[in-house]
Amino acid sequence: MQLIMLGPPGAGKGTQAELLEKKLKVCKLSTGDMLRAAVKAGTEIGKQADAVMKAGQLVSDDIMIRLIRERIANIDCANGFILDGFPRTIAQAEALDVMLASMKKPLSLVIELTVNDEILVERIAGRFSCAKCGAGYHDTFKPTKAAGICDVCGSKEFTRRKDDTRETVKSRLEAYHAQTAPLLPYYQAKGILRSVDGMAEIGDVTLEINKVLESTSK
Repeated sequence: MQLIMLGPPGAGKGTQAELLEKKLKVCKLSTGDMLRAAVKAGTEIGKQADAVMKAGQLVSDDIMIRLIRERIANIDCANGFILDGFPRTIAQAEALDVMLASMKKPLSLVIELTVNDEILVERIAGRFSCAKCGAGYHDTFKPTKAAGICDVCGSKEFTRRKDDTRETVKSRLEAYHAQTAPLLPYYQAKGILRSVDGMAEIGDVTLEINKVLESTSK
């Protein structure tokens, strides 16, 4: 089965993709992880990507498609794959379709996690974690039991990701709606788009995705 997870930053694509990876025994493919692995391994594509990134430029669609093609040819992707973070544009989607057709591995489904932008901003912008043990918290939804003290290890030091501010999250959402949201009608026209409420609890989202998969396989 060949799947794509779509949805804005913070919608939970990565979490659901990891759960599906275990359930379906397929490989989860994150473009960032693939790039880092290729660079570290020193493959030909990795060297090209490394040179581009060191020059401060974006890796081209051609390099990304070749990287994905090389990766899904591996034995651990024999049962299929889940793409998380790619494609992000219509041009990438079209190039991906051509490549997968040449490998006789067409997309099975595209699962969109739908979200409410304002609630998503609130969900992401309030996140912080313990600097010592990494335990995760949220200003509103999961504060520490005792103010300023980690529930797990008792540390008083906490960190926040630089890109977890309201301004940054809103900017990322705007970029998603402008560049990636047009993929929805693209895949809808192909009859392979399914939408799931990404604002539900993680377990509920997983159940809905499983229902989609079951109904598709019948």
